[in-house]
Parts: sequence; C-alpha cells; structure tokens
Amino acid sequence: MAVYFAYVDESGDTGAAGSRTYALACVLVRAVDWADRFDRVIDFRRHLRTLFGLPVRAELKANYLLRNGGPLRPLGLSESARFAIYRQTMRLHPKLGFRTFAILVNKQNHPNRTADDLAWEYLLQRLERFSEKDKLGVRHRIMVVHDEGNALAVRALARKARRAGGAGSMFGTGYMSLPFGGLLDDPVPRDSKQSYFLQMADLAAYAAFRRHFPPPFRPVQIVPQSMWDELGKARHAEANKYSGGPPGIVSV
Repeated sequence: MAVYFAYVDESGDTGAAGSRTYALACVLVRAVDWADRFDRVIDFRRHLRTLFGLPVRAELKANYLLRNGGPLRPLGLSESARFAIYRQTMRLHPKLGFRTFAILVNKQNHPNRTADDLAWEYLLQRLERFSEKDKLGVRHRIMVVHDEGNALAVRALARKARRAGGAGSMFGTGYMSLPFGGLLDDPVPRDSKQSYFLQMADLAAYAAFRRHFPPPFRPVQIVPQSMWDELGKARHAEANKYSGGPPGIVSV
C-alpha cells in the first residue's frame, strides 16, 4: 500500500454562459517521494528562471501563459517562449513519475447539473478506483489537495463519496455503490500561488480542454491540441480505459 497526494485544479467556469467546458486535472504524487519531487520542481523553476527570467516563486498558470499576464507581464515573453515554458512543464510530469488525468465536462450535455459538481463526482470515482487497485494490483490511500474557491462543496462531495460512493456501471446499465474507503480526511484547500503541484494541475486541465477542442489557427500556438500528449507516460490511461478517447481524459 502507498499513500498519494492528489493535487486538483480547474480550467473554465461553471456558468452556462461562460466557457463551453469545465475541466479538473489531477496530479498524483506519491507521499514517500514528495520531498524529492518538490526539490526537483524547484530545480526546474530555477531552470526556467535562467532561460526566461521567470521568478522561481511566480505563479505559473495557463491563463498567464496564454495572455502574458500576471507575473509574466513584466517579462514580455514571446509566444514561442511561453509555448516552451508550457511544454517543458508538461514534460516534467513523466520525469518525476507523476500520474495525471483530467475530467472534461461539456456543459451543453448536462443542462441540469453544475459542471464543478459533476466533474468532482467523476474525479472522486476515478480516485476511488485507483485507491482500490492500480494496474499493478496495489491498493492506495489518497489525500486530496485542491485549489481554493469551492472548499465547502468539495468537502461535502468527498464525505458523500467516503460513505456511499457511487458510479455508473461500465458494463451495461445500473449503479454501483463504491464507498471511497481510501480517502484520507477531508480535502485540503490551498492557494495555488503556494503550490507548484497545483500549478502543474492547472496547466494540465487547460491542455485537456485543448486536446478535445483545438485552438484557432495562429502562427505560434502556445497550447496546441497536442500539448496534453506531452505528458507521455504520466497520462493515467486507467481513468478512461473503458470510455475511450485520448489517454487520461474522461470526457462527459
């Protein structure tokens, strides 16, 4: 048995008139490796500082890279440079042994559900399956760490999942009760400015959206359709092995 931290961040909004999708990305980090992986991410951020002048502690979000905003604005980085930062960050996942997956909700398909509620339901189901048995047959325990903003709703959903769980059957119709016994305590909200791992989840969430909805043509694409695939072997294909689609993205 191993313990994992599950870092979760979002892309998009929950309103019907806003973004067409809402995405959650989850980055799974083994607790026993956490200190080493944290140090290696700091080394990577120092590498970005050397190449691009990006401060080590600057918050790195997809929105900032797309629009040259936030702490990137004073740097005046070119589109090619911002693409390189995004791609190098995605390529870091497999180098550090992370497992990453995403839930992508097409809001038009679910007019009677709030997108974040639905996305968290699917994400907790996938984490429950991972905790019970991974592809090597090993059971795990999971602590969820998520970006601030909807802490009360996330806590309520997690407590419900721990007690009763629930998932649609992958083989025909019906509903299965799958209590999430491997969930450790309540999910912990964190300010993404203070977490490199949450920032990596943020970039993965937007890349999952672009994997299904390619961006309009530009001479230089900061986040092309192929960006999700830069995760390589870090993509947790078990998350959608029955539903199909790009490895690691559960599209609903």
